[in-house]
Amino acid sequence: MANTQLSAKLEEIKLSYSSIIITMDVEKVFHMTGGVGETSYSRNSSLQKKASEMVKHITLETVEEVYLATKPKSIGIADLGCSSGPNTLSNIKDILDKIEGTSRNKLKQSAPEFQVFLNDLPTNDFNAIFQALPEFHQWLKQKDGSDDENKGTNSNIYVAAYPGSFYGRLFPDHCLHFIYSSYSLHWLSKVPRGLYDEQGNSLNKNSIYISENSPCEVSKVYFDQFKEDLSLFLQSRSDELVSGGKMVLILLGREGFNHVDRGNAFFWKILYQALTNLISKGEVEKEKLDSYEVHFYAPCKEEIEEVARDNGCFEVERLEMFEIEKTIGKGMSYGTMVAMTVRSIQESMLAHHFGEAIIEGLFKEYGRLVDEEMAKEEIRPITFLLVLRKP
Repeated sequence: MANTQLSAKLEEIKLSYSSIIITMDVEKVFHMTGGVGETSYSRNSSLQKKASEMVKHITLETVEEVYLATKPKSIGIADLGCSSGPNTLSNIKDILDKIEGTSRNKLKQSAPEFQVFLNDLPTNDFNAIFQALPEFHQWLKQKDGSDDENKGTNSNIYVAAYPGSFYGRLFPDHCLHFIYSSYSLHWLSKVPRGLYDEQGNSLNKNSIYISENSPCEVSKVYFDQFKEDLSLFLQSRSDELVSGGKMVLILLGREGFNHVDRGNAFFWKILYQALTNLISKGEVEKEKLDSYEVHFYAPCKEEIEEVARDNGCFEVERLEMFEIEKTIGKGMSYGTMVAMTVRSIQESMLAHHFGEAIIEGLFKEYGRLVDEEMAKEEIRPITFLLVLRKP
């Protein structure tokens, strides 16, 4: 009897431990590769920058609309999922420029005080952002036409880091006027629990995301997690924004209801194939691969609209789909560029699960497979731009 009870207790502990591992991995482990090295996010985020540049005119129009409608003496701006590359402060520079220009040219008054909040998970390399701030303030002085340390527009600009998950409250009530989030909301708060049975075994053993090999319930489990996360995000931001405040959200998605396409889901299929190829080399255990799932979801337009409508906290002003033009650096194939980008984003999760030893070989194989597939047929990853207004 005692042995039976002990066995049952051990099984309960095992299941509990499996659940903890599944739900804790993301917030405790996930981060872009920090620093400024060859494999860092800072050096490999040109695709994200290109996307933000393509829709920058909409971002800046939205900022101006908020400013003219609310005319605050102190304006609160947040970048959620800011990461640590050059894109972070570059986006803020553009926003500050726009508001200062509007103050000067349209309102004929001094610019407001700026409160800028940079948010990401606690594992983010915030130090890299802090180290870039002196250069940022120097840019502000030069823009103001003064090198005097005691002069310049930087005197009314305050920048702070806010570590934590944006799936929940981050800021006090009604302190923000504008929220920007680029390439963050397709990352889920956790790997959906419904992907695992009571013993902690994956129901999606032949994939790491949604594919033609996935059981039919897998796509529903992923969407349910996305819906839960986005609803919580919208509710939290509604509490933090002033009336008339707006958000510009940029996230990966898919075209149409079908998950199996040659878009963002296809890149995960290629990564699964690269991992599978390492099994034959003895570098990856099949059991490890069977238990790995990504905390990612590429919604379609209708799903985004559904979540926003059901949530009811915001009016959808714009929802547009676009593709990034494929350009590559000198001496680098498209596959290599994609591999470097994905590595800078996913290395923390992959190294945690499979070990750091596989990373170099994995992404060489991944880049090769992407180039191989591109030679057969185009891969078309979709991006959405969403503009929301709080009534």
